[in-house]
Amino acid sequence: MKLITILIADDEQEIADLIGLHLRKEGYQCLIAADGQEALQIVQQHSIDLAILDIMMPKHDGYEVTQRIREQHQFPIIFLSAKTSDLDKITGLVRGADDYMTKPFNPMELVARVNAQLRRAMQFSQPASKHAMIEAGGLVILPEQRSVTLYGDPVELTPKEFDILYLLASYPKKVFSAENIFQQVWGDAYFESSNTVMVHIRGLRKKLKDDVNKNKLIKTVWGVGYTFNA
Repeated sequence: MKLITILIADDEQEIADLIGLHLRKEGYQCLIAADGQEALQIVQQHSIDLAILDIMMPKHDGYEVTQRIREQHQFPIIFLSAKTSDLDKITGLVRGADDYMTKPFNPMELVARVNAQLRRAMQFSQPASKHAMIEAGGLVILPEQRSVTLYGDPVELTPKEFDILYLLASYPKKVFSAENIFQQVWGDAYFESSNTVMVHIRGLRKKLKDDVNKNKLIKTVWGVGYTFNA
């Protein structure tokens, strides 16, 4: 069985060692970096399953490291930071992190969050069959035919609108950032393309009548992203 490898990047050696100690007790392999540059080198040289990144690191901060990682990888990232405001947390999630913990922290809570993120990542990597029909709230999606009906009426979607809808509907209640959607649907690195995603979401909502319905199929999680409200 493959050993799960976790990257820990923090310039405070004591904190990195403490995290590593608790995660190794869970059976994880840990690789420790003292700065952002070393963290990126580890990602290039090893198969990483999850990363825990301090935001305020030398050479490259956590935001920069996350941006570089997201150009090629989708493994979970947890930010660990002394920045404690809600705005800081939202910024971290929008920048590509999957979770955010503030210092000082409870090591056992961090371990629990690591376990939860790894479980979600495993579920995400094993989606339903590409040919599986999805039904929710009067909506029927037939991926093999790339067709959509709403209460029996056909909904004409562009290829990208269909791909966005099918992505969100395949993982109901999971929140996707604009970055996640762009990378999954366009298959490219995300370069400040939130407007592109927003425009497609707006068109999709209009065709699904979400712009006038109270119970919307595509829900906005403000400051974070979008989710399918099945």
